[in-house]
Amino acid sequence: MAEEQKPEETNPEQPDELNAEDETQAEPEESANDADAPEEEPSELDRELEIFQDLQRLRADFVNYKNRVERDRLADRQASVIEVVRAFLPAMDDIDRAESHGDIEEGSALAAVSLKLRQAAEKFGLERFGEKGEKFDPSLHDALVQTPSDEVTEPTIADVIEVGYRIGEREVRPAKVAVFVPNEG
Repeated sequence: MAEEQKPEETNPEQPDELNAEDETQAEPEESANDADAPEEEPSELDRELEIFQDLQRLRADFVNYKNRVERDRLADRQASVIEVVRAFLPAMDDIDRAESHGDIEEGSALAAVSLKLRQAAEKFGLERFGEKGEKFDPSLHDALVQTPSDEVTEPTIADVIEVGYRIGEREVRPAKVAVFVPNEG
């Protein structure tokens, strides 16, 4: 009987071993099936979403490019206008000096040329700055002469030698001035 029981005990073990072998064989089959099966392909909606997002990025890049080109174009235009206006400043200074000395008579040909030149400059936004009595600002004015004075408490423009010009926020030429400074006594 003991012999009969031994084969019975071995028989249940054999199926366990067979089951274990079947499981190990089944696992590679499953992993082989996983390798053979294609990964989940993106759905049509996912592909459309990707394309839409790419188009949005391209559109944003184009808008940024367009804005940058326009900004650069305007800056180049302003720089060109400033260079042309800067070339005319000596003539405008001569006209200012002639007017201050009374050499330009009203109704004369030189008065008409002066008027046209100033109108052309204003068309491009040319503004004058640096008037007598203004507070001296070293970022806007070049001080050619400093004179101590008891009448001022801060540096003040005493006289304008050459008026300054700007177009918008850009300075074309600083004003050349004589300055009263507070007396240190």
